[in-house]
Amino acid sequence: MKLYSYVVAHDYGFAPNPFHGVCTLATCKPDIRHGADIGDYVIGTGSSAHKKTGYLLYFMRVEKIVTFDQYWADPNFACKRPFLRGSKMRAYGDNIYHHDSASGLWIQENSFHSMSDGSPHAGNIKHDTQSDRLLIGKDFAYWGCAAPRIPPHFRNYKGDDICKRGQGYRVNFVPGLAEDFVAWIRQIDQRGYVSRPLDW
Repeated sequence: MKLYSYVVAHDYGFAPNPFHGVCTLATCKPDIRHGADIGDYVIGTGSSAHKKTGYLLYFMRVEKIVTFDQYWADPNFACKRPFLRGSKMRAYGDNIYHHDSASGLWIQENSFHSMSDGSPHAGNIKHDTQSDRLLIGKDFAYWGCAAPRIPPHFRNYKGDDICKRGQGYRVNFVPGLAEDFVAWIRQIDQRGYVSRPLDW
């Protein structure tokens, strides 16, 4: 079991997308999506810009890994296709990438990662599709605005800190830290979507 920790700089319910009873990480963080395996944990902590440093915005246990085309074609995830004229939950849908059957090129649906006029955003396409893997988990908790404070001993655990600082992610911690942090998570009785995203 590995634990991936990163700072959620923008919290719109897009990455991660915690709606419809399942948490998905389908955009952003291509390195985490590339490296994670089934059974691993991903945690997102709060940013200093949100005044949420040291708070746990969400966790998910990776239960399934699929490609963008598989995600797009799965009727169970049609609810995660973006609909910008719908509710915020629908507007920030993350099921946005699939290949054009004729050309083989990426199609980016009109979404949070598109240009303001709805046209494809080449930079986001290039970044998001670096890894044709996305992470799915029904075992998750997304707190958003109600994020709990991480206990202090996980911020200074044998000199290590469960919270990543700045960009990127962490996956290598001192022995025991990831395991003890997961044990703490398992003791929290809240699961699923708990509260709205910070940036709503």
